[in-house]
Amino acid sequence: MRILENVVSDRGSRYAVSGGPVNNRAEAAAFISDLKRNKKFAKATHNTWAVLFDEDGQRDPQKNDDGEAGAGAVILRMLERAGLTNHIVVVTRWYGGVKLGGDRFRHVAEAVRAYLSAVG
Repeated sequence: MRILENVVSDRGSRYAVSGGPVNNRAEAAAFISDLKRNKKFAKATHNTWAVLFDEDGQRDPQKNDDGEAGAGAVILRMLERAGLTNHIVVVTRWYGGVKLGGDRFRHVAEAVRAYLSAVG
């Protein structure tokens, strides 16, 4: 599990991104569970994630917004463009008290770009 903390900060909200290889839905669920064992991530406002499973050429996209409507789709699109399969990416947000509107999608994308850059 790779975690990049304090990737983005805006109007009190803070973002982190994490990820790692997973081969099926059970491993994805275990990854989220492991991440939330860290009290800091368990108390986060949102842990949005996506993974593009690829087994024998069959694509199975999975995502979860965790209350941040549309964020999982942003992550999934970026994984598809990058061609990254069987690898979960989780963007975590700690809400700072100010609604960010559409800027939140820009921040999710920025966090995913940081992660993709870090993993090469």
